[in-house]
Amino acid sequence: MRIGVSSANASSHTAVKIGFLHSLIRFEEKCLLKEFQSRRGIEVVMLDDRELVFDLESVPQIDIAFERCVSHSRALYSLQFLEQAGVHCINRASVARICGDKVESSIELARHGVAQPALKVAYTEDSALAAIEELGYPVILKPVVGSWGRLLSKINDREAAEAVLEHKRLLGSYQHSIFYVQEYVEKNGRDIRAFVVGDECICAIYRESSHWITNTARGALALNCPVTNEIAELSLAAAEAVGGGVVAVDLFESSRGLMVNEVNYTMEFRNSIKPTGVDIPGKMVDFVIASGK
Repeated sequence: MRIGVSSANASSHTAVKIGFLHSLIRFEEKCLLKEFQSRRGIEVVMLDDRELVFDLESVPQIDIAFERCVSHSRALYSLQFLEQAGVHCINRASVARICGDKVESSIELARHGVAQPALKVAYTEDSALAAIEELGYPVILKPVVGSWGRLLSKINDREAAEAVLEHKRLLGSYQHSIFYVQEYVEKNGRDIRAFVVGDECICAIYRESSHWITNTARGALALNCPVTNEIAELSLAAAEAVGGGVVAVDLFESSRGLMVNEVNYTMEFRNSIKPTGVDIPGKMVDFVIASGK
């Protein structure tokens, strides 16, 4: 049973139990836990995915599960077990499933009419090579499941395409046998990460880098990006397409207007609080608590 509270800071005779589903306790998790601890009437139950054992009968004694796992597979399966047991989860398992798979994300964005770069998906080296040449060089080859800008390849010509496709095939994992090919968008040294909490785009940053991968995990500089109506509308549309909740939306500024590159469901924000001046963890915790009303 979920226990409601009258407001985010209201006291309650019975504590609302938040299951904090996590792996490592990083900067973001420390900020969120500190924020939860500052609220009256909130009890946090730590759910370390390295220690959890699930079955199909147990009902966890928590009201809401807030997912902060590092591993996509652990996050997805844990959310599915928790939802099966009747626990309200943020984000929902369906959001994790869609955001964690670039093919599913792209399909949902297209289904909702959200602008994104052109892409092709193929299953063999030969068909992938044909897809690459149809899109035209350069292209970006991405793993279907992955984050932090890892295992991305910018392919500039046929020789590079043949080499990278062979390497992916020989890596052997299932994800590397699915070839996700995306058009290369000239970003002029930056992209935008917008933060969506519920029905609000709370802030955004520019991620600037001399490298074509503009990811703060790879050293990009975070600068405040004013949230325009266009940024807010596209970010909210992308969030709605994947199921809503608490997400980060990566945007490209292109000659054809803003486009959505990816939507991230366990968003990191360590480099974004200072440049934006927005209390991102506070906004997230407000949303989690309000969801239990």
